Amino acid sequence: QVQLVESGGGLVQPGGSLRLSCAASGFTVSHNIMSWYRQTPGKERELVAVINSVGGITNYAGSVKDRFTISRDNGKNSVFLQMNNLEPEDTAVYYCKAYDYGSRRDYWGQGTQVTVSS
Repeated sequence: QVQLVESGGGLVQPGGSLRLSCAASGFTVSHNIMSWYRQTPGKERELVAVINSVGGITNYAGSVKDRFTISRDNGKNSVFLQMNNLEPEDTAVYYCKAYDYGSRRDYWGQGTQVTVSS
């Protein structure tokens, strides 16, 4: 059974940093596409960052490029999102998503709240 568990969210002041973690079980993160999304009330969930299975190539939304970094630790079977220079506009619930090539399905974590406020 595929399971994704996010952690690391919280309250941070503008300009601060947070590191989100997504621990996976039931599949191998290095063999699949892993992504971080975020969502605010009344808006659609938006893609923040993605890391693919081939060469670990990454891609980012324009609003977070040069501030956020997605990475994975194959030994821990986990994906991370390092968020620096946070802005109030980054406030959202952040979700980890996995695309499993084997089942051709998307799997989502439960989300973790990030609040950027002074």
